[in-house]
Amino acid sequence: MMNKTSMCPSLLIAAISAVLVVACFGEPGDAEAQTVDWKIPPDPEIVNFKREDAEIVTQDLVAPPFLPSHEQAVSGPPKIVRIQMNIVEREVEIAPGVFVWQMAFDNSVPGPMPVVHQYDWVELTLHNGASTEAGFRVNDGSNSMMHNVDFHASTGALGGGELTQVTPGQEVVVTWRATKAGLFLYHCAPGGIMVPYHVVTGGNGAILVLPREGLRDGYGNPIRYDKVFYFGEQDYYVPKNADGTWRRSNSYVEQMGAMLQVMDGLVPTHVVFNGKTGALTQDIRLEAAVGETVLLLHSQALYPSWPHLIGGHGDWVWPFGKFNNLPDEGLETWLVPAGGTAAAVHTFEQSGRYVYLNHNLIRAFVKDAKAFIDVTGEWNNELMEQTSAPRTLTN
Repeated sequence: MMNKTSMCPSLLIAAISAVLVVACFGEPGDAEAQTVDWKIPPDPEIVNFKREDAEIVTQDLVAPPFLPSHEQAVSGPPKIVRIQMNIVEREVEIAPGVFVWQMAFDNSVPGPMPVVHQYDWVELTLHNGASTEAGFRVNDGSNSMMHNVDFHASTGALGGGELTQVTPGQEVVVTWRATKAGLFLYHCAPGGIMVPYHVVTGGNGAILVLPREGLRDGYGNPIRYDKVFYFGEQDYYVPKNADGTWRRSNSYVEQMGAMLQVMDGLVPTHVVFNGKTGALTQDIRLEAAVGETVLLLHSQALYPSWPHLIGGHGDWVWPFGKFNNLPDEGLETWLVPAGGTAAAVHTFEQSGRYVYLNHNLIRAFVKDAKAFIDVTGEWNNELMEQTSAPRTLTN
């Protein structure tokens, strides 16, 4: 008969392990219960609201890294949010002496970020080419390829890709309902090898679908942000000439064959934030102030990314960018999956320059997957202080 002193070692180890698991992680089901308690059940009146009864509002899109003006929380019924995007084939110098013909939504890489609330409808008018009211001109304004858009936030018809196929000079209108809350990728998806070709040349962006009650922390308290910055990470695959110089093409179509060969190697030649080298370290200055809370939004259509804020943290992080999931607290680095997003908030407590980057540091510093955020305000010595200046070593 077995007593306490004669318990076999394997059973003893198993018993100790079980105690440690409960001590570290709680009883089985605790995390699930916490999530259930944290969740807000959908309002049947909102869910079942009829589209024909919805108010139509027009949203003017803006170029990243910024977002359109929007409410963070709403209390009324769902709306139909009317947006327009223009697909432009354009040539851009993505780094000194390196030119790429891009497929750009609304003439920007990444494309603009619409903002809606869960259960709103999105009514998109998609132009293949720049419409007269677009407000910009690129080259001669002509396109050469068929384009469309796949919204990861939508349901059915390949994310709308089947319903939005437009040839040059055409437009199409599609309406879909945002039934899931979160940050979602969208991209051009014409089919076959054209899908990655259009995406690697910039044909991607993201849409923000906020919970109707707004963002909440892990305790259920509301989060209100003062600013939003959108980081669209882009991989490029630029071919070279025989002499080692970067190849420059005369059109989007001419570029395709050689670029597909580079893509086949799966090794990008350039990795940047927001379309080109220096976009968020030289061209656009991102600013905040001590005490401000900033929502940091990140998308990557092609390859995983690991965001990190040098000098700060993800105070609350949604690693997959989905706001109906309990957020993680106090992360140093988080994950953006390939073909996905991540969202985080940080309240700045110190002044100075912060660097938001992909913590694959090769992609950040050898390439250019990084951005600067300059923060003004008072320095707090309680959080950090140089208590002794550099000095000569003494024996």
